[in-house]
Parts: sequence; structure tokens; C-alpha cells
Amino acid sequence: MANEKKPTVIKKYANRRLYDTGTSTYVTLEDLAAMVKRGEDFVVCDAKSGEDITRPVLTQIIFEQEGKDGQSLLPIAFLRQLIRFYGDSMQMLVPSYLEFSIDKLTKEQQKFRDQFSSALPAGPFTEPTRQAFQAMEEQARKNMAVFRQALTMFNPFGLPAETVSNAAVSSVDGHEASAVPSKEAGDVAELKRQLDELNKRIDNLSKD
Repeated sequence: MANEKKPTVIKKYANRRLYDTGTSTYVTLEDLAAMVKRGEDFVVCDAKSGEDITRPVLTQIIFEQEGKDGQSLLPIAFLRQLIRFYGDSMQMLVPSYLEFSIDKLTKEQQKFRDQFSSALPAGPFTEPTRQAFQAMEEQARKNMAVFRQALTMFNPFGLPAETVSNAAVSSVDGHEASAVPSKEAGDVAELKRQLDELNKRIDNLSKD
């Protein structure tokens, strides 16, 4: 791991110009987008303060790509739902879910390409094309199911959700109160409520 290649440092100056320290040349956002597509890793730093501004720069690249005709990837319904998550109690879980989903899609992309390649010669509305879309929807449902399983690992006791929930109820009712302290029971109930809410929003996203 000692010889692992480090990310290229891109410096951004006050005049908004971007400087690639790897090639000693000025680059544009289009150049950075091409680097991402080639799988080249980089970080963007403010030339004056040294602050890491990779996230806002990548976001700016997405903004510009979305503004091009025929390049849009993000549906309006998705963007609206994403905005609703800002400041919401579920905000901390959204990045993990999105990263998980895009990772699964990346790993399965060749299979989807093959399915579309076999479908397109027969026309865009034929049965093979419909089957290809169904395969993508099925994969998305599987992704959600796996992610939901992963969410159950967030309970503070490492117990199955049903066991924790029952223990919390017993504690609240005054029976077997020693199983879970009242404060912890309340925390578990709140966590379960938040997970249920996230599951409902995931279902809404899949319907959209």
C-alpha cells in the first residue's frame, strides 16, 4: 500500500481558474469531468487557504452536465425528494443509501448494457426492451431490500429490531423493566420510528 498512487491535487484560484499540479497546466470543469470518467482520482483545494473544496466543485460539474440538452440524469421528482431530506432527521442516512445504490448500479452496469444492446435492434418499445427495464427495476428493489437490512444494524444494542422493539414496549408498560432502561427504550422507539419513516420514503422514491 506504500506505493499507492495519491490523488492529483487541483488548485482553485480566486479568479476561479483551476490548476492541475500533476500536469502543470490549467484545466476546466470539462477536463475534470473527463478525469472522473477515466477513473482518475483528484482533490480540489483552495489555492489560498488550502481548504478541500472537492465536493462543491464536483457538484458544480453535475450542475453543468444537467444543464446540457440530453444529458440530464436526475429526475425532477428525485431532486424534490432530495431537497426535502435536507435538515430532516433522516439526512444522515441519505448519503449512505445513495452511495450504496450507485455502487450497486456501477457493479451491475455491464449486465444492463448487455440487456439494452440485445433489446435495441428490435425497436425501443418491444418486449426485450420492456424486460430490460423490468430487470433494472428488480435490481433497484433488491438494492433497497439489502439497504434496509443494513439499517437494522444501527440499533444501539446489536439486537434484532423486533427484539429491541418488544423490550422497549415491555419497559414502557412496566413489565421486565430491567431488560432495557427507560431512556434507552425511548431512544430505540425513536430510532425505529425514523427507520420506518425512511423505508416509507424509499418506497415513494421507487414509485416515482
